[in-house]
Amino acid sequence: MRIGLLSAGLSRLNGGVFEAVAAQAGLVRALGMEPVVIGLADSYSAEDRARLGGGEVLALSPAGPGMLGYAPGMARALRAARLDLLHLHGIWTACSAAASGWARTTRRPYLVSPHGMLDPWILGRGRLKKAVAGALFERSSWRRAAAFHALTDDEAADIRAATGRDGTIVIPNAVAPVGASAARTPTVVYIGRIHPKKNLDGLIDGWMLARDTLGPLGARLRIAGWGAEEDVAALRGKLAGNHDMEFLGPVYGAQKAELLEAAAFLALPSHSEGLPVAILEAWAAGTPTIMTRHCHLPQGFVRHAAIECGTDAQSIAAALRSGFAKTGAEHQAMARAAAALIEEEFAPAVVSQHWREAYRALLGGG
Repeated sequence: MRIGLLSAGLSRLNGGVFEAVAAQAGLVRALGMEPVVIGLADSYSAEDRARLGGGEVLALSPAGPGMLGYAPGMARALRAARLDLLHLHGIWTACSAAASGWARTTRRPYLVSPHGMLDPWILGRGRLKKAVAGALFERSSWRRAAAFHALTDDEAADIRAATGRDGTIVIPNAVAPVGASAARTPTVVYIGRIHPKKNLDGLIDGWMLARDTLGPLGARLRIAGWGAEEDVAALRGKLAGNHDMEFLGPVYGAQKAELLEAAAFLALPSHSEGLPVAILEAWAAGTPTIMTRHCHLPQGFVRHAAIECGTDAQSIAAALRSGFAKTGAEHQAMARAAAALIEEEFAPAVVSQHWREAYRALLGGG
């Protein structure tokens, strides 16, 4: 079976969606199916192609503004790819129109993973673009889809509210367990996209409020990630002159693993998420997290693998103080709880079985 994985971007510039596509390609391959990754090329696509596992990749040359996600040859490439099923990752771009057209022409199943793009906070931004996309192609794409895929029950509810569709398949992202490290530094890390929805301003302001507690401990805030030039420039400006905070730029592979394994906590005080891979990667490394309810991982709070914060600076400061007040034994208990959550709910062996059932049902008309 040939499973098409279609996305508007085929590199790190597509943020968590690219991470999800890379993981899905490996999962599809592990199930004995053949992944065919299709999307738009950019300046990092050649460098990041190895992340897709060395299989078949169709990187198309874009045309027009990048936000459109349009490539003139996409419809033709989809038809020529001999796909049994098409799995679209992300919405609000011309990829939705191409995928819908493929399903109409081939009469084969088409699955949509919005990746948090129907979250109310996201829907409140760029309303004009979304209204135009909805009228031109997005709503017809939703009607033609065989099914939707949500990362969490919360996202399934968002999909139902936005599209009127029931029966959403709920399957989380998969992350391989790494194991907890005993050697931790008094460091909080952020890893991800530099974007307003991640609320880095709130994190930095909260850190400044908590300095009276954190300063004597020698604590540091380390921010790693990528983003639009204007967002990165604004972040650098906000960090200027603060010696206990630093911006590392993008981190990948061993560098990212080392950053997570040495940190006391990963922080994500986000306004909006689908299912944040950064949280799962932290838990896989035995690193507890400080995060909002908008990360849609309530089991982290229930199992004491995470400390809850709001999006305001005062709430974030309180969560930071609470985290650094933990004894060594209490922190180790959180680390074990985090690693156990990954083993039980998010390990590839667990998630792949859910996908085996979902793909088989779609391919069999179920």
